[in-house]
Amino acid sequence: MPRAFLRYGGLDVLWRIGLTALLVCGIGLLPWLSRTDPALTVLKARAADGDPTPEALRAVRDELGLGEGPLRLLGRWLGGLLHGDAGRSWVSGTEVLPSVLASLGVSLLLMAAALAVAVVTAAAVCARTLWLGSRRRLDGRGAGGSGAAVLAALPEFLVAATLATVVGVKLGWLPALGWYGPQWMVLPALSLGLPAGAVLGRMLDDLLPGAFAEPWTLTATAYGVSPGSIARQALRRCVPALVPNLGLFAVGLTGGAVAVEKLFDIPGLGRTTLDAALAQDLPVLQTGTLVLLAFAAVAGVPARLAARFLLGPALRDGELRSLSGPAEPRPRALPLVYGTLLLGIIGLGLLRDPYTVDPAARLRPPSVALPFGADALGRDILARVGHGALGTLAWAVAISAAALVAGVLLGFLPRISGPLVELVNAVPPVLAGLLVAGVAGSGPWTPALAVAAVAWAPLATHTSALLRQERATTLMAATRALGAGEWYLLRRRLLPAVLRPVTRHAMLRLPGIALALAALGFLGLGAQPPSPEWGLLIAENHPYAERAPWGVLAPAAVLALLGALAVTAAGGVRWRRRTTGRFARTDSTASSPAVKVSAPGESSS
Repeated sequence: MPRAFLRYGGLDVLWRIGLTALLVCGIGLLPWLSRTDPALTVLKARAADGDPTPEALRAVRDELGLGEGPLRLLGRWLGGLLHGDAGRSWVSGTEVLPSVLASLGVSLLLMAAALAVAVVTAAAVCARTLWLGSRRRLDGRGAGGSGAAVLAALPEFLVAATLATVVGVKLGWLPALGWYGPQWMVLPALSLGLPAGAVLGRMLDDLLPGAFAEPWTLTATAYGVSPGSIARQALRRCVPALVPNLGLFAVGLTGGAVAVEKLFDIPGLGRTTLDAALAQDLPVLQTGTLVLLAFAAVAGVPARLAARFLLGPALRDGELRSLSGPAEPRPRALPLVYGTLLLGIIGLGLLRDPYTVDPAARLRPPSVALPFGADALGRDILARVGHGALGTLAWAVAISAAALVAGVLLGFLPRISGPLVELVNAVPPVLAGLLVAGVAGSGPWTPALAVAAVAWAPLATHTSALLRQERATTLMAATRALGAGEWYLLRRRLLPAVLRPVTRHAMLRLPGIALALAALGFLGLGAQPPSPEWGLLIAENHPYAERAPWGVLAPAAVLALLGALAVTAAGGVRWRRRTTGRFARTDSTASSPAVKVSAPGESSS
């Protein structure tokens, strides 16, 4: 019995249980692990003019039980959870669990609406590829273009600020503040769903050409199958590789919508947890983090089941064909144009002084002397964009590279990385930064460490999903039958199938990493004003967006330009597969195109 248990997923279950227990204990010990003194924060929250004498601080510590040892502290917290008691807020004194569950309900409702927007956006991004592919007019690459890259590069809170200012305030079409009914949900859902849908659409657009190149599409066309049916089958063929990431998006939209929830004044779980972390209200922070982790673990189960259901017996029988054929050459004009424009902006900015304050130039619009205008202190925005690129881009590129390596390596170990991904993804970068700062202290490295700790999770999920399909291809079975070893399969088949789409995915997330770093710096966990980091520029100029929109649009446009450059440049990333030699390519595309194959999800003969 023990051997059978270990053989059929027992180790996976034990790893999940051990990891969950470790994380729950870590959350329970937050008051003991924290290097700061919560008693001072609690005392000031209760009485702003109170004198923080040693006696008063000692009384607060005794009341909250902070003087107890770690084991008694953890035991008391776990015992309360078993009885449905998460304690009381240190600041307000109210019950924690009812307020956290109410916030979770708000976040789940917002997440569902944002996912609906994301699905519609993803469909719009890959609509042209579906239309061309179903009529066999595709030239071997996706036709989604770089417009989705620009949308995916826009930070969520910038989309939210633009919609709130233009649609909510100036036009007055929809309410831009509060949470009182369905119409208050529209603008926040658009703010979260548009960038997420652009990322999903780009990932799907990268897989569709491989599906339309499979022999079954030629057979279906010859038998007169309608283009719509072919497009639906191609979607079914590609969606399983994205379903795990869709689950990650759902969790990320629930806990990671902090900025959007704060901007629209939505009482969601992300905002509640962030406010608790800033106020050092540790009972609320503990419960909110625990609920996010539990939701992440639950959301991963239907995502895995859906991926297996969509592929059907083909995944089990090894009857699939690889979707990662040789990449077609991409036009190099767009990356060259984007790169030249970005370097030109940064170069011009570096020639100017980003710190000189000119009161006479406050909120001055763009002109020949000030191409990007001036901020509220009269500082040159172009100069600040150029100088801010040095630190922001260097850290963002380094973290993206590290996340790519870690994501690919851990993606090859799905039994280890799967449970870890589900739990790590539940913690948004802002909250991770606050947790890191609370335990290890604040410093210039804190934002980088916090973002790097969570940036690898979507890439590992993408890698595992692609590997699951690639291992079930007829090409892998044929290559093994010819005597190929595992090392050969890894170098010549699996890595080339994974690296190109995952690299494009990593580059698509590069602008978001740059913004997350700057946002953490703005919260006091890294660089401080007057540092010209890009996220700081957007945050500093946002209060003046209605009077001087160029202060927000200029750094946002540079971020969008970075995203377009990253995605179009990644389109040319390819790893050639050797098709000659001992183990030549033996899949069905090397033979006559008239070979009959079954539709996706069915066994072929």
